Amino acid sequence: MQAPMADFTNPDTLAASLLEGSRAALSRAITLVESTRVDHRATAAALLDRLAPETGGAIRIGLSGVPGVGKSTLLDAFGSMLTAKGHRVAVLAVDPSSVRSGGSILGDKTRMARLSVDRNAYVRPSPSSGTLGGVAAQTRETMLLCEAAGFDVVIVETMGVGQAEVAVAEMVDLVLLLMIPGGGDELQGIKKGILEVADIIAVNKADGGNVDAAKTAASEIRSALNILAPRSAAWRVPVAAVSGMTGAGLNALWGEIERFRQVHRDNGAWDERRADQRVRWLWSSLDAAIRRRVLSGPNWPAEIAAGENAVRTGERAPSAVAEDILDHLGLPRSGGNR
Repeated sequence: MQAPMADFTNPDTLAASLLEGSRAALSRAITLVESTRVDHRATAAALLDRLAPETGGAIRIGLSGVPGVGKSTLLDAFGSMLTAKGHRVAVLAVDPSSVRSGGSILGDKTRMARLSVDRNAYVRPSPSSGTLGGVAAQTRETMLLCEAAGFDVVIVETMGVGQAEVAVAEMVDLVLLLMIPGGGDELQGIKKGILEVADIIAVNKADGGNVDAAKTAASEIRSALNILAPRSAAWRVPVAAVSGMTGAGLNALWGEIERFRQVHRDNGAWDERRADQRVRWLWSSLDAAIRRRVLSGPNWPAEIAAGENAVRTGERAPSAVAEDILDHLGLPRSGGNR
């Protein structure tokens, strides 16, 4: 006789199952936070509220780099190394959205052959759904769910769309930037963008005939970093040569990540960064909630369509129409610091 299935429509039941490490509960919870249905969003909000005190124990890593740099191959080797050390690893791989279904194309998961079947790992592809910054809209919520389920290393693999991927820095403890020898970035004087928010840089594909080229590239990047003012007096960005194919340098890379955590915990920056991120998340959530409620209100589609048309034809200024919408919501016009 089969055991009865858990009632995952109840946030209390779902939270209890998730805290016990149920993978089915984790998958269901992530589906809820990614859903746009009103009832699903209400359940997801209640679930996250219940789980909030149980989160925060994992180290959150953002992995970024241009397409072709080998992020998925490196993650497969790096994550497998960590699970062998006794860690539980969750990888949130942000994929481009399918133009037909809107869902994830699932490319990254298929390239993590070992990690995707590891019992101590959880690989979840998420569609970007048009979200800018290389991350999915609900990446923050998904990270918390993974932490509540007992994963102590959570890695967000960004889409790899280029320098605009700085958004990941707003939700993780550190940003690991992956580069390749001969890619040209090391010779461009450290551009604005993702290179400025990188906490650790790794030159991948240091294997075969590329070993010397990777070491040379790492040396050139270290020199180029000297022209940037350090973000913290306590941390100088290390540059390592690694190989996702052979595993070379990955143990040392994890050592640098642990050193980063210890340095920033000792000086208080770790907790301060997370606190600031939570406040920014609040305001981002508020912006999104206001937009949803405006669009779902009675007669609002027609009101907004009229406003959009007036803006499109140049009859009215966008800022004025925005103020009219807030007036209709009954929000008073007043100054503020935000």
